[in-house]
This record gives sequence, C-alpha cells and structure tokens, in this order.
Amino acid sequence: MSHANAALTPRQRLRVARLIVDHGWPVTRAAEQFNCSWPTAKRWAARYAAMGEAGMADRSSRPHRVTNRTPQQLVRKVVHLRWKQRLGPVAIGAKLAMPASTVHAVLVRCRLNRLHHVDKRTGEVIRRYEHEIPGAMIHVDVKKLGNIPNGGGWRYVGKQLGHRNRATTPARTGSRSHPVIGTAYVHTVIDDHSRVAYAEIHGDETAATAVGVLRRAVSWFAARGVTVERVLSDNGSAYKSHLWRDTCRELDIKAKKTRPYRPQTNGKIERFHRTLADGWAFKRFYASESARRNALPAWLHHYNHHRPHTAIGGHPPISRLTNLPGQYS
Repeated sequence: MSHANAALTPRQRLRVARLIVDHGWPVTRAAEQFNCSWPTAKRWAARYAAMGEAGMADRSSRPHRVTNRTPQQLVRKVVHLRWKQRLGPVAIGAKLAMPASTVHAVLVRCRLNRLHHVDKRTGEVIRRYEHEIPGAMIHVDVKKLGNIPNGGGWRYVGKQLGHRNRATTPARTGSRSHPVIGTAYVHTVIDDHSRVAYAEIHGDETAATAVGVLRRAVSWFAARGVTVERVLSDNGSAYKSHLWRDTCRELDIKAKKTRPYRPQTNGKIERFHRTLADGWAFKRFYASESARRNALPAWLHHYNHHRPHTAIGGHPPISRLTNLPGQYS
C-alpha cells in the first residue's frame, strides 16, 4: 500500500510506464504529465518492462542481506534467557554484553518481546484448550472467604471498627484475643465450553458437601439441556475420596484430576474465582455475611446472562447453550 505522500499509486505507475514503454513517450514528458520526477518515471518504466503489471506493486524496504546480523548462537542465548528466566532487554544485554536495543530487536524478530503466551512461573508455553460442546467437561473447585462480621468488615469500615465488629459478632470461634467468625466455602462449577457457572456456599469442604454440590450442579445443567460427561478437579481430599469416585460413576461422569501443584490446568475456574471476588465478594459494602450470601444468586445471573466474556467473543456465557428450553419460541 502506498504511503500518504506518494506521488504515484500502483494504478498511476502503470499508466506512466505504459506511456513510456508501450506508446513511446519520452521519459521527461511522461514525468511532466504525471507530476513526478524523471528518475521516478524511468524506474517504473524499467520495472514494467522487466516484470509487467505485477512490478507496479510496493516492495518491502528490507535489505536482502544484513552484514552485521546477530550471530545465531547469540540469538539462542537471548531466547534462552528470555524464555527460562523472563528477563528484559536491559538485563539480557548486561549478561551478554549486548546493547539493549539489539536484544529488543532479536526478541521482536523471535516474537518474544511480549510473554503473554508463556507461563510466568514455569516458562512453558501456555496451552489453551476448549471443549467443543457444553457439558464435555466441567471444572469444580472451592473458593474460601472469611465471613463478614455484623456491621461490616475491615475492608470498608477500617481495621479498628472491623476488629470490633468481629469481636461482637455472635457464634465466633477462636480465642478472645483472636476471635474468628468462620469461613464461607463457595463451591463453584463452571462449564468448559460455555463458561456458564454454578455456585453454592457451605460451611465446609468435605466430600459429602462436594458430592451434594456435584449432584445439584449436574441437575441444574441438565435442566438447561446440558449433559455432563467429565469433571475436572484438583487433588483436594474431597475429590480424592471414594465417595466422589463412586458418585461420578453413578452419574456416568468421568472424573479427572489436575497435575499436582499445577493450578494452571484448572485455570478457567481459577480465573472465575478472581471474577467472583471482584464482582461479588468484595465489590461493595455488606453489613453482614447473610447480605453477601443473598447477593450471590443475582450476581450469578448477571454473570451467566448479561456479562460479556472476552474468551468467547464478548458474548455472555449463556449464549453458548444453544438448546435452552424455549430459546427458539
């Protein structure tokens, strides 16, 4: 594509070249006709004579050979330091005695100037996957949240008043100096394909509770036309229990586990937990734990039916369930 200040577009180049080559116009006269210099007109005429109409297209300004190109052995060292240690151009340049600008040019050429596709902890390439149909796999996990004392927690009312509210909230545990009001265990389930989410809040994360959540989640998805085939969980005690294994067999679901100490395998639900915390758990002030729990169903409806999800093209998750009852009526 021609730049903004180009005197001749590809079509005009063809016209001036044809006047010179095909019609025998002098180069200077053709240049005057198209308001360009005679060397420019001569260049396009020569290219037309050699290559025909295809020679009128723009060419890359990149040189055919670079005499001072960075040696391949040094490029491999730059890539190794970037890939394994996630160092920047300045740090890599200091280690290899190279200018930072040269290191940056090498990283751009190798497409490593940005590391959004590389895992920050391991340096391995992030392997993204998505099952083709809803229900082919669901992810399950538990998000732990401290219960909110009556009157509000320290995040909104400050530490002094927050500690006072925690100390005066009934049914607390712990010592007098360190009163604890308990933990809310949010059992979450998310469909791999659609990102449709289901969640329940309980007071524990035992196998019996996890199994009950799984049964109700499977029924909830079945009511929306989704048949669950696989379930992916971490290696928590509830998901390694015989009760979990037997329940999955009873429901005809294949139970799968993530690699130990590798939460990225279950990354979809880990990312959902962050959205859950930002959009519901800590989004606004709650005067009590019951107020926050009562707000969860409305937020889940907003997440599933209205909130655009960037991983599925900016559409809400429910839009990927194509067989909802009454959807086409």
